[in-house]
Amino acid sequence: MNLERVNKILHHDKYKEYLSKILKHEEKREFCKHDMIHFLDAARITYILNLENNLGIDKEVIYALGLLHDIGRWKEYEEGVPHNIASCDLSDEILIDSGFTQNEREQIKNAILNHRNSNENKDKLENNSLGEIFYRADKLSRSCFSCGNREKCNWTDEKKNVNIYY
Repeated sequence: MNLERVNKILHHDKYKEYLSKILKHEEKREFCKHDMIHFLDAARITYILNLENNLGIDKEVIYALGLLHDIGRWKEYEEGVPHNIASCDLSDEILIDSGFTQNEREQIKNAILNHRNSNENKDKLENNSLGEIFYRADKLSRSCFSCGNREKCNWTDEKKNVNIYY
């Protein structure tokens, strides 16, 4: 499948600008970075969960979500705006320019808002919804089992990925 719209995101000027800002802020970050490796790992695991559960969610929707879910992280560093909210706001123009429909944009933006699974949004997640499987994939994408800073990480031991699942 040609991921034409996803590649439009990847090459979008604003996307590249935002990603550059994140990378600059996280240049000396010791823990999990919010970079292309994380974005693609989260998207790929989401796609696997989608296939395993026969959900029929469009591959481009999943990959767009993966690329955009943390794109507002720089606003959290600079302005204190929660990154899920900033990412949702920043993603709309990019999604429009990349050719995603209104329905697809709403689906992606809802999943971005809920990917942190905060208490106020828990009731909006349905079993095997895009938001729920992306939340799981986002956490599963972290390779704690091979991290040299695992002992210093503020994630609880129960939350850390010490085994490979996907």
